[in-house]
Amino acid sequence: MKILVTGANGQLGQDVVLVGQQKGHQMLGYTRQELDITNQAQCESVILREKPDAIIHCAAYTAVDAAETDEDGAYLVNAVGTRNVSVAAEKVGAKVCYISTDYVFDGQSSDAYREYDNTNPQTVYGKSKRAGEQLTQGLSSRFFIVRTSWVYGAHGNNFVKTMLKLGAEKPSLQVVHDQVGSPTYTVDLAKFLLDLVATEKYGIYHASNSGSCSWFEFAQAIFEEAGLSPELLPCTTEQFPRPAPRPKNSVMAHLSIRTNGLQDLRPWREALREYIDNR
Repeated sequence: MKILVTGANGQLGQDVVLVGQQKGHQMLGYTRQELDITNQAQCESVILREKPDAIIHCAAYTAVDAAETDEDGAYLVNAVGTRNVSVAAEKVGAKVCYISTDYVFDGQSSDAYREYDNTNPQTVYGKSKRAGEQLTQGLSSRFFIVRTSWVYGAHGNNFVKTMLKLGAEKPSLQVVHDQVGSPTYTVDLAKFLLDLVATEKYGIYHASNSGSCSWFEFAQAIFEEAGLSPELLPCTTEQFPRPAPRPKNSVMAHLSIRTNGLQDLRPWREALREYIDNR
């Protein structure tokens, strides 16, 4: 397949391009400098020229706290940019795979969120990503919306890298224990996305490594796998106030993966072990 990737320099985008090349696809990785999704004319020009079979739309405004005071910036990228990609994709008959987030939910459920549960984003970031979902659904006739959570990988900054650095430098650390979710390794997510866009199984999907944990348990696992032993102390969300509220529960059920007969992602601890062994 000929697959165009937006945000190809980002944490997920880089692995989507690499994994796609390994799978034998023709990967067209576009960075923000090469394809500014907020520029409709440029979007149209690039996509009409390349005529991809599918677009994996990784470009996004992901600065959760900054978005609280930069509403226009978040919506410009996550909503307007996504509209531009969807409109151009439709003109060449390309499938669109939009990467979304657990932040479209309010995080208050006691159960794992299913794909068709009502959304209720509580942050500007979450609301702008939900707007991107709605525009993708409204403008593309062949779309996949893939919500993921707690993403980490070899590229960019993430929780695992931060913990490895702090765990090696500090004797004691506090990590939040009252927020739960599912860590997601970019390589595993990239493999899933590439398998998904090769199908006609359109719709909304939740994709993360299987299982769940709290941030505290995630940090414990990181230190165990890396052979580090700082003192780890649990703390509450209230002890670490942030401009944008964090979801208490980010766990998402993989109902669509199961009902569409697709291969689920492996357990999060297994993926973490591979990431740490290969770094």
